[in-house]
Amino acid sequence: MKHLLFLIACLPLLASAQTPTDSIYIKKISDEIMRNGKAHDLLRQLTKGVGNRLSGSPQYNKAVQWGEASLKALGADKVFLQACMMPNWKRGGKDLAAVVMQNGKKTNRALDVLALGNSMGSGGKPVVAEVVAVQDFDEMEAKKDQLKGKIVYFNNQFNAANIQTFKSYGEAGQYRRSGPSRAAKYGAVGVMIRSLTEATDNHPHTGSTGYDEAYPKIPAIALGNEDANYIWSIAKKSSIKVSMTTNGFFEPDVEGHSVVAELTGTEFPNEYITVGGHLDSWDVGEGAHDDGAGIVQTMEILRTLKVLGYKPKRTLRFVLFANEENGMRGGNKYAEEAQKNKEKHIFALESDAGGFTPRGFGFTVSQAQLTKIQTWLPLLKPYGTDFLQAGGGGADIGPLNRLLGTPLAGLMPDSQRYFDIHHARSDVFENVNKRELHLGAVNMAALIYLVDQYGL
Repeated sequence: MKHLLFLIACLPLLASAQTPTDSIYIKKISDEIMRNGKAHDLLRQLTKGVGNRLSGSPQYNKAVQWGEASLKALGADKVFLQACMMPNWKRGGKDLAAVVMQNGKKTNRALDVLALGNSMGSGGKPVVAEVVAVQDFDEMEAKKDQLKGKIVYFNNQFNAANIQTFKSYGEAGQYRRSGPSRAAKYGAVGVMIRSLTEATDNHPHTGSTGYDEAYPKIPAIALGNEDANYIWSIAKKSSIKVSMTTNGFFEPDVEGHSVVAELTGTEFPNEYITVGGHLDSWDVGEGAHDDGAGIVQTMEILRTLKVLGYKPKRTLRFVLFANEENGMRGGNKYAEEAQKNKEKHIFALESDAGGFTPRGFGFTVSQAQLTKIQTWLPLLKPYGTDFLQAGGGGADIGPLNRLLGTPLAGLMPDSQRYFDIHHARSDVFENVNKRELHLGAVNMAALIYLVDQYGL
């Protein structure tokens, strides 16, 4: 009886135990991708053939056509488009800003700027006003009586002490997301922010903002770090006026599509494992790391499994999600359709942190599931995965967890360089390293294989 109880207790561990077959097969996956991988070539097609891919743009529609054709060519059992209504924000023209007066004397020092995504333009004419420069919201609140008719500049910088740069991005991101409305509450007529980056160049970084409907929708721009340093230094010792002109506006929502490919499961076809990234990007640069890398890594997993003749137990879905950057419509629609169709989604993996050297994965799972997953670390460690930790997923797959309770994971590459180029004109194909990109696909494919073999 004691022996029987012991065996029953060990069943969960036996179900996830490593076998020589697993190690051999993951080595085959790695060899195929590192020797023959097409992700880098696919990324060249996407970035150079399509370019940036803002939701609602002709380029986004072209990217959908490219994704659909490419997934069919890679041998998917099934490829289909999933429609969703997307926001249709337009930049509307070149964003301009300059320091036009310092201590009452006219000047004309141009600033390199980008309007924040989803922001509203200045109405066809420049906003010219004195600048109130603050470090954070607390300082703004202390100066709230000085803000009427002014442009507020938020100088909040990345915390360089954070080794994980996504933590710094999350902390500083509040100024991009809610800074315009919080300043408009006190009568400000415009907002400038320091770009969410530690880069030493002067490229401004865009990204989505949001408005509180209770306050005016004032124009908002991001400065590159060199110009941000300049504004901060002179604003501390001088009165300055800035002229800013932006042109952003919304047209009515338009229909867009996520692209979905499948490899049908042989044992549990009604159980789904999703892997994906987002197909859209901002309208600057080429969206190479954000999220072209995640898109082509997803496609590379499909290609490799087909080449190796792998027959998945569960149905594998490869999803190029629509509209992550400024609306989240694709990810929400995917989860809503899964819920409506009563689909059983057992796992979802996302790559949306750049195509840099993989370091590990973060998971949103139960403790029992995480314990099981961590037994796989010796199989993944030879390929660069150093940790399988709690906390992770992705914006596009998050709705699956919220609606269906689906366990999630996100690839966590080295993050030190990601925000140098994130949402900037420098996010181009030339800044993606082929070997790093392919190694990320190796680790993702290995994790998908293990979940398919053993479940969670």
